[in-house]
Amino acid sequence: QLVESGGGLVQPGGSLKLSCAMSGFGSDYYALGWFRQAPGKDREGVSCISNTDGSTNYADSVKGRFTISRDNALKTVYLQMNSLKPEDSGIYYCAWLWSCGGRKVFDSWGQGTQVTVSS
Repeated sequence: QLVESGGGLVQPGGSLKLSCAMSGFGSDYYALGWFRQAPGKDREGVSCISNTDGSTNYADSVKGRFTISRDNALKTVYLQMNSLKPEDSGIYYCAWLWSCGGRKVFDSWGQGTQVTVSS
């Protein structure tokens, strides 16, 4: 199970740190990806972190502004978002992946956490 938190309302240029709390055995076997969906748009991948070597990747739109990290002891993956832009607004979801760039392990999505960047 994955539970997202940390969203909120922030002004352009501000920062937020999202958390994805992992429970169960999945954290030992799967990569973890962050996705987002803005109103009227398709869900898109934002970032991913491997469970094997800790390697990461980012969508071009967030490179240099977002940082994904993983605390295995706390079974939590974080997404530090800096220099936020209005186009970063949306519902953010985390999901287990077979590998970064690969498919989701499970079909369902969690409730996500809302991020709104607005002045």
